[in-house]
Formats: sequence, structure tokens, C-alpha cells
Amino acid sequence: MTAQSPNLEYLPSDLNKELLPQHVAVIMDGNGRWAKRRGLPRIMGHKRGVDILKDLLRCCKDWGIKALTAYAFSTENWGRPQEEVEFLMTLFQRVLRQELREMLQENVRIGFVGNLQALPNALQAEISRSMEETKDNRGIDFNVATNYGGREEILQACREISKKVEQGLIKSHEIDEAIFEHHLYTNRNSDPDLIIRTSGEMRLSNFLLWQVAYSEIYFTDTLWPDFDRSEFKKALSAYQERDRRFGKV
Repeated sequence: MTAQSPNLEYLPSDLNKELLPQHVAVIMDGNGRWAKRRGLPRIMGHKRGVDILKDLLRCCKDWGIKALTAYAFSTENWGRPQEEVEFLMTLFQRVLRQELREMLQENVRIGFVGNLQALPNALQAEISRSMEETKDNRGIDFNVATNYGGREEILQACREISKKVEQGLIKSHEIDEAIFEHHLYTNRNSDPDLIIRTSGEMRLSNFLLWQVAYSEIYFTDTLWPDFDRSEFKKALSAYQERDRRFGKV
């Protein structure tokens, strides 16, 4: 299966393949509430959430969507209980190690966006290895936002550009959107066409603040661990009903 010839065999007949978003981003909210409602520890919600994300990635590839970005851990998430944060770091590391072979087989190119230097060294090593080994894959781009914050991303881009202006590498009047975007964490990716947020919350929570200027946003009450392919289809159907004018008439 290649990016040039995506497998559309499982695309629902009432979805128009010509109107599919090329890049979908998800704010995966509701893992803890899903677990609490079942009398389970919060970590069980996170485990279930990983399974949902894996299936969504496979679904995007099956249906011909070229990129998926997942908001896995925000800069604000460090404020959660230490036990939960440590579990999430360990979970990220274990999933990367265990799933790398399958990602290679499925032609997935994985990337990470965020301040990765603040992550545990062992996790940084797994991230570097997974990105290096999948860099030539072209089936689908899978981007994981880890220790990511939209405001921090914009600030770090401003710092880098300011430094280059001071060094004489860039003149201030030359700074345009293309130069600015080149200094963002997401510089290798297109802007998302569709943002999905689960669990009934109706905010972006510091996610891709620059990149969502013309993204369609879909909110659902469904908790992330229940966001299966049927729920994804609802989001895509809603997207295909939108009139994307990008500020034009």
C-alpha cells in the first residue's frame, strides 16, 4: 500500500473520497472520565486511548487520509499527578518500542512536535530511533504532539528568528509567513484541514494555534476511548458538509 495508491476499499460509500481532509488533527480528551465511569484507574483510560489512536491511524490510511496529528501530552499536562505523568512517559516509550515494526510494515512515517528536550532521556532515545527508522516511509504521516504548547511554539519561533536577525542572517522586513512557519515545530507538515476534539469540551487548549487559522473544527461529546470508526465517520460527514471559502465569497 503506497501513498500514491491509497487503499480506499473500506471507505464508506456515503463519504466522497474527493472531499476527504488531507490532514486530520485530534485532541484526545476524556480518558480519565471514561475510566472513572467504569470504576477503573485513570491509567486504564490511557491504555484504551492508545488502542483507539492505533485504529484511527489505520483507518486514516485505509481511507486515503495523508496525515494524522495527535495531541498526546501538552505543556500543561506536567501539572497532573506525578504517578500519572510517569505512567504516560513509560507508556509512550513502550508503545513506540512495541509498535515500531508494525509502523514500518504499514509504511507510516512518524514525527514528534513539541519541546522534546524536556522528556526523559529513554523516551527521547525511542523518539529519535522511531523517526530515523521511518523517515523514508510515505504511506501516512503520523505526528505526535508531545510536551507541546501552541503559545510556546510561537515564542520559540520568535526567539529563533530574532537571533537570526541579530546575526544578520535575516533582515526584519524579509520576515513573512513562510519564514515564520519554517521555525515552527510543525515545519514539515501541512496545516490540518480538520480538528476533532472529543469529550464535550469546546476549546483548543493551546493546540496548533497558528496552524488552525482555517481548519474546520468538530466537537463531539464522545469520550476519546469510545471514538471508534463510526464516530470518525460522523466527523468526516460533518466536514464534507462545510463550505470552505478561506475568507473568500
